[in-house]
Amino acid sequence: MSAGPVVLRAAGLSKAWSVPVLREVSLELEAGEVHVLMGSNGAGKSTLAAILGGLIRADAGAMTLGDLPYAPRSRAAAEGAGVVMVLQEMNLFPGMSLAENLFLDRLPSRFGVVDRASLHRRAGVALERVGLGDLPPRMPLSRLGVGQRQLVEIARALDRQCRVLILDEPTAALSAPESDLLFEHVRRLVREGVAVIYVTHRLDELPRIASRVSVLRDGRFVAEHRGGIVAPERLIEEMSGRPSPQGSAAASPPTGDIVLAVAGLERGSRVRGVSLEVRAGEVVGLAGLVGAGRTELLRAIFGADPAAAGSIRVGDGRAGLLRSPRQAVAAGIGMLPEDRRHDGLLLDQSMRVNALLLPGQPRARAGWIDRAAEWEAAEAIRTRVEIDCTSIEQPVGELSGGNQQKVVLGRWLAAGCRVLLCDEPTRGVDAAAKGTIHRLIREFVDRGGGVLLASGELAELRAVCDRVLVMAEGRIVAEFQPGWSDAAVTAAAFGSAGRDAVGAGDDTEQPGSTRR
Repeated sequence: MSAGPVVLRAAGLSKAWSVPVLREVSLELEAGEVHVLMGSNGAGKSTLAAILGGLIRADAGAMTLGDLPYAPRSRAAAEGAGVVMVLQEMNLFPGMSLAENLFLDRLPSRFGVVDRASLHRRAGVALERVGLGDLPPRMPLSRLGVGQRQLVEIARALDRQCRVLILDEPTAALSAPESDLLFEHVRRLVREGVAVIYVTHRLDELPRIASRVSVLRDGRFVAEHRGGIVAPERLIEEMSGRPSPQGSAAASPPTGDIVLAVAGLERGSRVRGVSLEVRAGEVVGLAGLVGAGRTELLRAIFGADPAAAGSIRVGDGRAGLLRSPRQAVAAGIGMLPEDRRHDGLLLDQSMRVNALLLPGQPRARAGWIDRAAEWEAAEAIRTRVEIDCTSIEQPVGELSGGNQQKVVLGRWLAAGCRVLLCDEPTRGVDAAAKGTIHRLIREFVDRGGGVLLASGELAELRAVCDRVLVMAEGRIVAEFQPGWSDAAVTAAAFGSAGRDAVGAGDDTEQPGSTRR
């Protein structure tokens, strides 16, 4: 990916909220390059991207686009100048159709009336570009999962003429094939001379996409690398300011009592006759493509979207269906949802309030809230899960994604649940926070808990799970014990588990693999 002339310059950009998040950052972006921004949660990556994309204004500093001053007052102004941004937190409208979300600010019209035929034709082309050509443009966005919504947001950006494309964690919700498709489009744009700012936490993406890698820490650039071949340990050390933590493999398969038994669970076409068991001391992984039914299965178990048939039993409790999250919590089940910002947190409330949302917290005496006990409990959670915040009264919406996820996890760990359902527990968090979350999950099962963990990252499943179940079309189609290969799990996800589906390049038997 050869670079060209400088397209965008930023000099001395600074921004503070309750604390400084950017400190005199300068950047030169060249035509035909993919400039990757990396850093721990809270390092300032997304804030810098938001300033470049016109979402917020810097407190100090200046920018030029080409040879002209550049100071966009809105996202629309930035797009008008040729700077297009795909947000990590999607800016879409669930009640509108896919076509309307794609072209809301530029609807085709004839004689003052929206030209629906033209709109749907253009939308079909845009959806095809990101692998969603089988979806009708008239479909409401609300019917799509998080991963497919992210593809719609990307399709919206790819359809525009742009000089600079800013991608903020674009693959966080995508499967491997969907990520591959995105990379193809990025490479095409780069060949056409578009400059790309690419924010990511995924170290494995760098060799495939990066022309240059810049590392932020505490709001400042601390390192730059040409090309994408950089040792992960070096990047982690640069991002955290301390040596890279050493990972550890999952322990040998546990033989504890069954803490979660699911039998014949049914919910529409996304959960079809699912049966599984989780034992004390065990992390069971759920693999599968976007739309395979992993999220729907976890939500059905938790009672957020109650199942139509089947049974759920926690420990020695009574088997039956859980009709609400309240029933699930009472039974001893906790859940880290896929979309923590909408389903797990009250963003305008403090870290203290969010950490103590469950029944029995905050504690009360004689009908009055015991503030001392409340503060003590919140501080204990903050310390236990290593939440980085100015105080327990800081609004949780101001925290980085990794710290927000730690708040949700800390809440459940403090609640004393027996079973933890984790839906993409490290999506959008940096490498250091990911290591902390994995450690906390392993500590939870070491104390006798059981975890059912859905993830689109095979490396995460390998790092933390004792065994892996693969879902396809709403069913569990295969089970793998430690020693499985990426090829075998991927083949199972496409609905063809077993030796013949592994591929010509893999002649090894899969230890303990089972066709369902």
